[in-house]
Amino acid sequence: MADFTPVPTLEGDARFDAYVARPEGSPKAAIVVIQEIFGVNEGIRRKCDNWAQAGYLAVAPDLFWRLRPHIELDADVPAEMEEALGLFGKFDQDKGVRDLEAAIRFARKEIGGGKVGVVGYCLGGRLAFMSACRTDGDAFVGYYGVGIDNLIGESHAIGKPVLLHVPTADGFVSAEVQQKMREGLKDNRHVELHDYEGLDHGFAAEMGKRRVEDAAQLADRRTADFFAAALA
Repeated sequence: MADFTPVPTLEGDARFDAYVARPEGSPKAAIVVIQEIFGVNEGIRRKCDNWAQAGYLAVAPDLFWRLRPHIELDADVPAEMEEALGLFGKFDQDKGVRDLEAAIRFARKEIGGGKVGVVGYCLGGRLAFMSACRTDGDAFVGYYGVGIDNLIGESHAIGKPVLLHVPTADGFVSAEVQQKMREGLKDNRHVELHDYEGLDHGFAAEMGKRRVEDAAQLADRRTADFFAAALA
């Protein structure tokens, strides 16, 4: 079972949609799936469906709702990639993290107070890291998060497990930025990093030209094992 469901903001002054995929039986935990700059498109919905098949309640909030609800873009279409990059520049990340906190609370309530993991991709990878610093989620995974080096100052607030997937040839995250990230996080016992040598941004996209099948499966297995342990 999967469909869009309204979620109230933390302030209670508005509602935004989230794609919610439910397992057949009782959920063993919940996972909030954070979109890339392309919105809650088919790829993100498929990721939610996969988590539901694995026994989790999966929730993907429409974080661009303040700009335009239900944006769906394709990374393989140049004009849509340009539109997505423009949306990234307009998106208020602080408000986005508050919406993620609202989604975490919604998910936790849906499963009767159990644990909630957070996983994000690209922009969502950055927001997953911000969520680890600012929200009360229980475990956090970021795939090719952008600009995490600029968030190191917040990392002292991380008190729950964090897993980061880092492709070493990421066109949006230079080697210098990656090194700053590693140096800044090396002493944080809650944070684990995995490098993917020679791979570019988006290698674990669910569909499209960016996907690298063997690496995507490896990263996803690591994520599944991480959540199985952290959300048990």
